[in-house]
Amino acid sequence: MLLNWDDPLATARQHPAVAAAPGAGALAEPLSALPPVDPSDKRVINGRADINQLAPFKYPWAWEFFLNANRNHWTPLDINMAQDLHDYHHKLTLEERHLYENVLAYLTTSDILAMRNIGLAVMEKMGAPELQIYQARQVYEEALHTWTYQHCIETLGLDQAEIYNRYRVVPAIQGKIQLANRRLHGVLRSDLDLRQPEAIQEFLLAYIFFAALFEGCWFYNGFSPIFALQRRGLMRGSAEQLQYIMRDEVLHAAFGIRVIKQLMQEEQITPAEPALNAMWQEALAAERAYAHYLLPQPILGYSAEQHMAQFCYIANRRARQLGVTEPFPGAENALPWLDEQANLRKEKNFFETRVTEYQSGAGLRWD
Repeated sequence: MLLNWDDPLATARQHPAVAAAPGAGALAEPLSALPPVDPSDKRVINGRADINQLAPFKYPWAWEFFLNANRNHWTPLDINMAQDLHDYHHKLTLEERHLYENVLAYLTTSDILAMRNIGLAVMEKMGAPELQIYQARQVYEEALHTWTYQHCIETLGLDQAEIYNRYRVVPAIQGKIQLANRRLHGVLRSDLDLRQPEAIQEFLLAYIFFAALFEGCWFYNGFSPIFALQRRGLMRGSAEQLQYIMRDEVLHAAFGIRVIKQLMQEEQITPAEPALNAMWQEALAAERAYAHYLLPQPILGYSAEQHMAQFCYIANRRARQLGVTEPFPGAENALPWLDEQANLRKEKNFFETRVTEYQSGAGLRWD
């Protein structure tokens, strides 16, 4: 049976008629030949090469990011959630449910925000298609992550309207979302003229916030409460979903930081130190309010203080990767097991889950 092209979700009952293609009309004016693309004309922004011609590459590492991302292909349906359903309703304490639900509530909104920022703000400003093609994959992955959180909510029978509205009614969650919206609003402007030095600085700082802080710290550190439950044998399906998301986010942050460093090199600019310091401090305050809302009292194996110490430690790592001053000197690794979640290879019983070990996943590189 053929697809019904008027309604692709319905099955066509008969072959559609094939219309004869009209003859090609003569061109009104002859076209002149164009010079071949010189990859040296490509730039992160304000490039002079043809944006529609992928190769020759100027940034072959961006193409490698795209290939690597496709080796981590997965969907939330690949992971068995039966144990989570039992854990949530019969094993989690009220405090642990509070933790789990509010992590989901924050993530559901954050990944949609990330998807929109890449698709509507960052991607269209990139000056080389090899940069854009990885970001197209990133847009898909943010949508996939949103599906994953929705899958968890549906599987556990949670009140969707209540969970999704928490970012609007819970100040500690709303604070992080409002900060992200404010920090990223400038690059969404259609009138942002990236030929102007002040606009380039605005774009640079917003992209640093997005790649290094929003994805590189808030997302990376944000899964750790669920991983803390997993380490006690609870909500293992949800935690496994987040492991695959975390693998994606590691690549997102690494790609963004690589683009930022390329941008700084090409434009011969660096972010203003006072602006960077303000960004880190704002993020720290928002994260502290969120951590203490999630964990008004420690749960077994996890506390708000550990969460904040790890945020500072990861923030210093992102600053070093960017080549800027560490915002929180002396911060220590409070959760040494967190990095394992991005690198762990699991052996699974076929009868417990559909996932054994992605063959493609075994070839992933997390540098």
